[in-house]
Amino acid sequence: MAESTDLEQLMSSFKKFAIHGDTKATGKEMNGKNWAKLCKDCKIIDGKNVTGTDVDIVFTKVKAKTSRVITYEEFQRALEELAPKRFKGQSKEEALTSVYKLIEGKEPTNVGVTKMAKTAAVDRLTDTTKYTGSHKERFDERGKGRGKGGREELVEKTGYVGSYKNAGTYEEKTKAK
Repeated sequence: MAESTDLEQLMSSFKKFAIHGDTKATGKEMNGKNWAKLCKDCKIIDGKNVTGTDVDIVFTKVKAKTSRVITYEEFQRALEELAPKRFKGQSKEEALTSVYKLIEGKEPTNVGVTKMAKTAAVDRLTDTTKYTGSHKERFDERGKGRGKGGREELVEKTGYVGSYKNAGTYEEKTKAK
């Protein structure tokens, strides 16, 4: 069987995959999508012996009937189910150790994530210093957007005309008399 340091690395990988893509996840339970991602990223799914369908079936088999997630203990049972299928020539214990070795220390990858293009055309279009006319009013001197104040003319309900320079000085004038 695997050593305690190996099990700690396995637990660490479980937590990393469990919280991947979910801001509310605690790392104690893993959903089906993240389970499939773990199996794909750690190369448990090889396309011949273990397929995506096999992974989904094992997930459904080990989870509680009404639950949508698996705990760490159920995760280990799922690996015990998949190990002999993935490593057919090995004994059950050797296969399980081999599966643990595939997972230990791994993290979710972000393959296929769209990256921001940095070309001259994009730079030119997003450079706020080159904006003219009414579009220029949407940004402050640092190039940061002003939000709604830059898009719409907001009405101040102070009772003064928009361009009046001495707004708020009436009380001072009346007290002076």
